[in-house]
Amino acid sequence: MASNFVDYVKIFIRSGKGGAGSAHLLRVKYNAKAGPDGGDGGRGGHIILRGNSQRWTLLHLKYTKHVFAENGQNGGENLCTGRTGADQYLDVPLGCVCKDAETGEILGEVTEDGQEVIIAKGGRGGLGNDHFKSATNQTPRYAQPGEPAIERWIIIELKVLADVGLVGFPNAGKSTLLSCVSAARPEIADYPFTTMVPNLGIVKYRDDKSFCIADIPGIIEGASEGKGLGLRFLRHIERNSILLFMVSCESLDIKKEYNILLSELKKYNPELLDKKRILAVTKCDMLDESLIKQLKRTLPRTIPTIMISAVSGLNVSQLKDMIMEAIEADAQ
Repeated sequence: MASNFVDYVKIFIRSGKGGAGSAHLLRVKYNAKAGPDGGDGGRGGHIILRGNSQRWTLLHLKYTKHVFAENGQNGGENLCTGRTGADQYLDVPLGCVCKDAETGEILGEVTEDGQEVIIAKGGRGGLGNDHFKSATNQTPRYAQPGEPAIERWIIIELKVLADVGLVGFPNAGKSTLLSCVSAARPEIADYPFTTMVPNLGIVKYRDDKSFCIADIPGIIEGASEGKGLGLRFLRHIERNSILLFMVSCESLDIKKEYNILLSELKKYNPELLDKKRILAVTKCDMLDESLIKQLKRTLPRTIPTIMISAVSGLNVSQLKDMIMEAIEADAQ
């Protein structure tokens, strides 16, 4: 499973160069100087990023190191325009961002099925000599060359698209919750870093509504500097509209653990703190009412909180209500 999930590829691309315009001069019977009839060169092929909702990983591009579009054809006589070079398409999952590998400039991002983004334009074809004739120059013997190709190294990164991102330390119960509320079946075990790749699940709600949850591999202190699975997966929560923080009731200090998670997100991207947040304290089926009351006094006051258990179903319906309310409020 882990080897099949690829969310980062680096590829060398080259668009097609434009075809040269023709400098042909027409020669016909009885008229050796019939004038210029050179056609225009064809456009070179583009390199195009295309969204494909049927793909969920960049695995199909993992071993693609070079992508070249076709060159435009040169112009011909009789004002014939050269053929346009064939475009090259890179089909990618929704949520992909394409960057210039050297400058870091974002060339485009794809968020909708069928959306197309040109990441390297083909060169324009040159004009034939017919365009340059005039009263004072009736037989121009020159034409434009085609524009050169664009070549560059690009990086394509996948950022998972989901309404809700699960944020928590390893073994906080994120995968268990996902398997409880959706049809997703992530690997679950009683040890850290069971989840090695993001898992998506669709949660059905009342009135035919639904929302998408992304289970992100656990964050550890120092993740923003690349520790643990670090930066590799923090980018997957950038597109989530709601962040569901999950801390186990077994934690020695829930408030401290929540603040560490918050700090790592802030170091990675301060804009993540602008998203709506909910705190779920997990594995509460092990606590009696007095312990739950005692625990509630220690929870942070700056975030909506709920005590849940994915195993027993404790407050899971109420959690769905909180999430849907937050999503609908965010959409307004």
